[in-house]
Amino acid sequence: MISEILSYSNMFPKQVFDQECRACKRLDGFLSEVKTKYPDYHARPVAPFGDKNAKLLIVGLAPGMHGANATGRPFTGDSAGLLLYEALFNFGYSNQRDSLSSNDGLQLINCRITNAVKCLPPLNKPKGSEINQCNKFLTEEIKMLPDNSVIMVLGSIAHQAVLKAYKLKLNTAEFGHNKSYQLPDGKTLVSSYHCSRYNVQTKRLTKEMFADVFETIKQLA
Repeated sequence: MISEILSYSNMFPKQVFDQECRACKRLDGFLSEVKTKYPDYHARPVAPFGDKNAKLLIVGLAPGMHGANATGRPFTGDSAGLLLYEALFNFGYSNQRDSLSSNDGLQLINCRITNAVKCLPPLNKPKGSEINQCNKFLTEEIKMLPDNSVIMVLGSIAHQAVLKAYKLKLNTAEFGHNKSYQLPDGKTLVSSYHCSRYNVQTKRLTKEMFADVFETIKQLA
């Protein structure tokens, strides 16, 4: 599993992802505490996962404690990824319906998943300064995308992080489920409620609502 995680991180130049980044002292300290408590966890910055030349980039918030932070792969190993990976499979972006571990054979097709913040934050709540610090990586990752790509954001913080990456004012494009916006370089931003367990359980986000977002992306592609 460790060698596979390292291969993900080596796919990207350091301006896009730096496995050794320790710039946010609060997050670095927290990861050290987590690693002590859970020695087998990844507990480091989590690399983007998927097709390096993808035309669909999905941006989440940050790794989850017992999900990406444990496995080293975005939305893998916890409930937050259940709806996401099922939708990716149904719409032809994945070869498997489930994402259980970093060595389960799952491959993404013309799709890549990343996070606005690459490290696990306490209580799943990064500070604004931490989002800003990590934004340089997202900025460079967006620059890697082919022309006319789609950037799908999960939740308002990821939505705002993409706007920051473009140096746009946050009121340029209001966050809303299944809303799309043309970005200055011709790419399209498509927003969705986050596929968190809370949103799914409270029916704020249903399977049908999530599928509607992918239908929008399908039309754009």
